[in-house]
Amino acid sequence: QVQLVESGGGLVQAGGSLRLSCAASGSIFSIGAMGWYRQGPGKQRELVARIISGGRTNYADSVKGRFTISRDNAKNTVYLQMDSLKPEDTAVYYCNADRVAAGTPGQEPWYLEVWGQGTLVTVSS
Repeated sequence: QVQLVESGGGLVQAGGSLRLSCAASGSIFSIGAMGWYRQGPGKQRELVARIISGGRTNYADSVKGRFTISRDNAKNTVYLQMDSLKPEDTAVYYCNADRVAAGTPGQEPWYLEVWGQGTLVTVSS
C-alpha cells in the first residue's frame, strides 16, 4: 500500500507565501516523478509543477517565477514553495507520484500512480 500525505495548506493574503509538503509512504523502491496539481472553483484539475528524480522541473506558465518545486528522493518527499500568491491561486492542491515502484523487497516491483487527498490553499485579497 502506497499513500501520499499533503500538508501546508491554509489561508494567506495576496502576496504572501506558503510551503506545501507531500510525503509518500509504503513499500516503495523508487518514484520516477512527483508533482503538484490543483483544481480551483469551477475549473478542471491542472498541472502546477512537476519534478523528476533527476531534478528536471516544469511549471505551469501561471506560476513560473513564483513557485518552486523540490524533492528529497531519500525521503520520497516533494515540496512546493509558493511565493507572491494571488487570489487566482486559490484551489485544492493535490500531490501526485508517478511511476512508483512498489512491492515486496526481493520481488519484482509493480508500477503505479498515486494521488494525495488534497490540501486547500485560499488566497484572499
